[in-house]
Amino acid sequence: MKYDVELLSPVGDFECLKAAVQNGANSVYFGGSLFNARASATNFNFTELENVINYCALRNVKTHLTLNILIKDKEFKDAVLMARKAYELGIDALIVQDIGLASFLRKLFPDLPIHASTQMTIHNLEGVQELEKLGYSRAVLSRELSLPEIEFIAQNSNIEIETFIHGALCISYSGQCLFSSMVGGRSGNRGKCAQPCRLPYELIEEKSNSKKTSEQSIDKGYLISPKDLCSLEYIPNLIQAGVKCFKIEGRLKSPEYVATVTRIYRKYIDMFLNGSDYIIDENDVHELKQIFNRGGFSSGHLSSHANHDLICKEKPNNMGIYIGNVSNYNKLKGHIKILLNDDLSIGDTLNFENENTRYTVSELMNNNDNLISAKKR
Repeated sequence: MKYDVELLSPVGDFECLKAAVQNGANSVYFGGSLFNARASATNFNFTELENVINYCALRNVKTHLTLNILIKDKEFKDAVLMARKAYELGIDALIVQDIGLASFLRKLFPDLPIHASTQMTIHNLEGVQELEKLGYSRAVLSRELSLPEIEFIAQNSNIEIETFIHGALCISYSGQCLFSSMVGGRSGNRGKCAQPCRLPYELIEEKSNSKKTSEQSIDKGYLISPKDLCSLEYIPNLIQAGVKCFKIEGRLKSPEYVATVTRIYRKYIDMFLNGSDYIIDENDVHELKQIFNRGGFSSGHLSSHANHDLICKEKPNNMGIYIGNVSNYNKLKGHIKILLNDDLSIGDTLNFENENTRYTVSELMNNNDNLISAKKR
């Protein structure tokens, strides 16, 4: 059977755009200066938007503009203006959360594909069928679905299905979380999530009897901070399930991140489509971890079984990779001796357990104080 699969990469600025396109993305998604769920990303004004669309059109890469927040009445005209400008510039699709805005845009631009944002929390077949009635051409499914659920929806619907395959996960349902709004007045549905799930917490057990109530600390750390999703092992199953588009999360990430993740997923999508033996190279997984990981990766919710490895409570941001152990520290010279578990190069960034400071490697020397290139043994 021949499959038609699209790899969709995140773009936060023009350098990320070039990284995505030059490493094999079929399409890219990005925000304008307003009305997108990553307000803190660089995003693009109208002039930059034209450059982005032209750059991609010349290279046969599709462009998706995110209008994926809830729109207030007083903002409606400006949101439509942005959509109109993107349409005139040749955008390939709009990603929309607000049903009212989507309905209006469908009437205004009947030939422009509208994709239902994951912020709409579309998690079952009935939801997708309703989107079809409303004129959406694609549903970006909730990241909380398992592979069998995704397959059931894809096999029984008439619009395109898009799923996330790599990147950050939310502890709550996308589009339904009010945590940031409640504790900080910054709404995820308005593109301003403060990520309170990445903060440290303490788990308290309350015990009561007839005389008194006592509390006992059970656990502490970053207790609701999920590891990032890595679904390399699921790529063949997702393609066979009928998923049209694979989406990489990360509009706030660096060009290096976009390039690395896009290139590696491009490799494995092509590997399956070309009929090659689907074997995951651990060096590729290592490279994905090196560019960004939160205590390793997890399969998110793709498995039918409960994921008991979803959370990394030790650290909420990039963990990096284990490089080795410090065996000696010369205070007079300021030299640190490390027994390496992996290669180390000048320019690499290091941090040490129980420290928050990061250090950039400026020199590498052997026991005779000669400059060297450090390799693991």
